[in-house]
Amino acid sequence: MNINNLITELVNYGIDKGLIDNADTVYTTNRLLELFQLNSYTYEKVEGHREIHLILNDMLDYAIDKGFLEDTITNRDLFDTKIMGLLTPAPSVIRSEFLKRYEISPQEATNFYYDFSRATNYIRNDRIIKDEKWTSDTEFGLMDITINLSKPEKDPRDIAKAAQGISTDKSDYPACLLCYENEGYAGHFSHPARQNHRIIPITLAGESYYLQYSPYVYYNEHCIIFNEKHTPMKIDKDCFAKLLDFVRQFPHYTAGSNADLPIVGGSILTHDHFQGGGYEFAMVRAPYETEFKLKDYPDIHAGIIKWPLSTIRLQSKNIDDLVEASSTILGLWRGYTDEEAFIFAETDGTPHSTITPIARMRDGLYEIDLVLRNNITTDEFPLGVYHPHQKYHHIKRENIGLIEVMGLAVLPARLKKEMAALEDAILSGKDLRADDQLAPHADWAEEWMKKYDNLTADNIHKIVQDEIADVFSHVLEDAGVYKRTAEGRAAFKRFTDLFTE
Repeated sequence: MNINNLITELVNYGIDKGLIDNADTVYTTNRLLELFQLNSYTYEKVEGHREIHLILNDMLDYAIDKGFLEDTITNRDLFDTKIMGLLTPAPSVIRSEFLKRYEISPQEATNFYYDFSRATNYIRNDRIIKDEKWTSDTEFGLMDITINLSKPEKDPRDIAKAAQGISTDKSDYPACLLCYENEGYAGHFSHPARQNHRIIPITLAGESYYLQYSPYVYYNEHCIIFNEKHTPMKIDKDCFAKLLDFVRQFPHYTAGSNADLPIVGGSILTHDHFQGGGYEFAMVRAPYETEFKLKDYPDIHAGIIKWPLSTIRLQSKNIDDLVEASSTILGLWRGYTDEEAFIFAETDGTPHSTITPIARMRDGLYEIDLVLRNNITTDEFPLGVYHPHQKYHHIKRENIGLIEVMGLAVLPARLKKEMAALEDAILSGKDLRADDQLAPHADWAEEWMKKYDNLTADNIHKIVQDEIADVFSHVLEDAGVYKRTAEGRAAFKRFTDLFTE
């Protein structure tokens, strides 16, 4: 590990990716020497460069070997981000370049910003490629399935240190992972480093927001649009206006919001934010099953789509009409109770109903999907009546958030190992119930195994993948407030009758 050569290679990388200019060579080299506690440097020509994670891994190994970095996952992540921060241009430089590219086209701007976020290692490409991804055909079309392997597990030593004196009160800085103060932040054991993080200011319906990409992108150009203020999530008229304004400014992107209630909401409800990106989700391809006219908005094309979650789709050239119509439907849904269909607006003063909205452009029209959500619980379903049911928890137990609503399953990393073991056990004829790891999957596996005449080493993996996708479609049906039955459709119509002709 020749640290001089590694520094030269990293500088080569920075120049090649446009992070630094040739004129910055000596300056950047000297900053790296300071970081690695070196007083001198001997230049030796290094041709080109390797992938960034390989350069950084060697630099981390050098720091560990010299004794000024402890070898834990969190320490490595904190330090390699610090290294990349020395090559990352100031926010003003990136924002200026983004605006210049936006004058060419919105897509040119986001292409630049996404490439930049990958080049700085803010988006960790080497980890993302570890995620297992596939598509499988279901009743609702091709579903996207991912087993998330990109987020590293915490080292017990890091967890112990994080518990030592790290404050969790409201004075924390930054207040959460989405706050704009994360830009350039050094991080600590309980908060990731962000020296290589740059954000883009945008205005949505007159309010200040920022655009960034997710460090662990679940799909192409997975972006986050977050409020400048650390303010709670809220689905309301303004939310619809902001989502539609975003797709007006970035018509090649989808934008949606998690719901604003526990169980049916996302993982961060304390900071108002949306998610979007340049990806066609399965939901987009869902056709209308029922179409109707809205009482007060004759120019809006409206209906219910063929989707496992109960979804109303609205289309129009007029953003204002869509905002008003969406707000009307939200207001009616929040106050709507239908005991026969087990829909309760509230119980004991606790509200249960809200909407997950998703906006996009399609063929010159603005389009917004309004997914009806309800978070009521019972003794039978303590995690939620409209939540993945117990029989599917061996595959998916977590909340159904925005990404899953749109048809992309984000499944836990444990499944990769468990499914590999399951495939081996099935092929070898082992008793699934005799294995603690496989026992939770036994009922499910024994049920679908009956459908196949011949399970072989050549077909078992694809079959397991398809059966997981089938579970995911049923999980989404569990989250649907109106089931796709005659009774469910009749109940859905009782609600839509409130605002249709």
